[in-house]
Amino acid sequence: MTKSTKSAGKCPQCGKETVQKYRPFCSIRCQQLDLGKWFNESYVIPGEEALSTNDNEDDY
Repeated sequence: MTKSTKSAGKCPQCGKETVQKYRPFCSIRCQQLDLGKWFNESYVIPGEEALSTNDNEDDY
C-alpha cells in the first residue's frame, strides 16, 4: 500500500484539496503566493501601534 499524498482540507489560496507536502496549501505556487502577500504586507497581525524610540513624550 502506498501512502496518500493528499490530506483533508482546502487550500486557503485557491480552494483546491491540500497536498501533504505543501500543507496547508495545494502546491508550491499557492505557498509562494501566500508568502508574497506577507512580504508585501497584505496580511497584518492586529495589535497596538508601537512608538519609535525617537518619539519621547517627555521631550518638549
